[in-house]
Amino acid sequence: MLASLSPMVRQYLLVTGNYWAFTLTDGALRMLVVLHFAHLGYSPLAIAMLFLFYEFFGVVTNLVGGWLGARLGLNNTMNLGLGLQVLALCMLLPPSWLTVPWVMAAQALSGIAKDLNKMSAKSSIKLLAGGNSLYHWVAVLTGSKNALKGVGFFLGAALLALLGFQGAIAAMAAVLALVWLASLVFLRADLGRAKNKPKFTDIFSKSRSVNLLSAARFFLFGARDLWFVVALPVFLADRLGWNNWQVGSFLALWVMGYGAVQALAPKVTGATAQGAARWAAPLTLVPVAIALELDAGWPPGTVLVAGLALFGVLFALNSALHSFLIVHLAEEDGVSLDVGFYYMANAMGRLVGTVLSGALYQWAGLEACLWFSAAFLLAATLVSTALPRH
Repeated sequence: MLASLSPMVRQYLLVTGNYWAFTLTDGALRMLVVLHFAHLGYSPLAIAMLFLFYEFFGVVTNLVGGWLGARLGLNNTMNLGLGLQVLALCMLLPPSWLTVPWVMAAQALSGIAKDLNKMSAKSSIKLLAGGNSLYHWVAVLTGSKNALKGVGFFLGAALLALLGFQGAIAAMAAVLALVWLASLVFLRADLGRAKNKPKFTDIFSKSRSVNLLSAARFFLFGARDLWFVVALPVFLADRLGWNNWQVGSFLALWVMGYGAVQALAPKVTGATAQGAARWAAPLTLVPVAIALELDAGWPPGTVLVAGLALFGVLFALNSALHSFLIVHLAEEDGVSLDVGFYYMANAMGRLVGTVLSGALYQWAGLEACLWFSAAFLLAATLVSTALPRH
């Protein structure tokens, strides 16, 4: 059956399969680290610090990785990302090595791997599935990735309960190594290589539209991670008494639903840059409403479940529209340069959001995280109003 498909479609399926496999291990690893170290008695801020290098090196990797993809080809950057993730998982296997600096180093390697893989996959879509259907294929890739990340959250919690931390890590490393070997054999060698070799100075975007969209993305993803990454799972476990299965399942279902909405976004949002501001504005009100309801003494479980459902729908629509716009606005020759710069801003937002999530929760509670999230979303809305109208 695969032999009857066109070479472009086969390459698209291979890129998507790589991205899916990586996403499963990435989501599972994050949930494993959060739950394992929370049970060891680490504070929310200390847990956030475990991901500091993960997010920081994501910033660097997206900036440099776009240049590498344009010079070396997206096949090489994607395969490098898969190999580095296998190595990062193997670093966490010996129990005696699980000190904070070592885990931070492994997370740094995982952050590099994740953003090489994501930049390569998103850039490939413009080359493999362009034209009028571009928004559709970007939404399918992004939505399916986030649905699988939700599965990864559940997988991480389940593997932790069934196999323990080391057993879960070993199983994921073995499966991903097989995917990596298949990709080395079958992924096309010249995918995404620029005709004119870009200079290193070209890593910074010269497009006003890309720069504005990147700034909006920084605030959008910073707003999400300000309360979702550390504060929320710790609150659910410590304040509401949820166990591993409950926390992992709830966050997994949320991310899976978020991915499903992303896949449907082209039918809802339209494909205009001005939609970025129009859809960010109502999202700003959601964390405000949740914070006010928690402060008023409403049942926190009910408030968070309902609030997260609404937040997830609106955030998914915003995220999918952003993902389409950057691929659409990027230059086709050396597409990974603009995409890499944009996802550098995404990683910077996640870095700031992750650190603030742990710090604010420890110092002032979940409500403070929600108010800061609303401020970031307001900034994203204001920046998006400056995007071109066409």
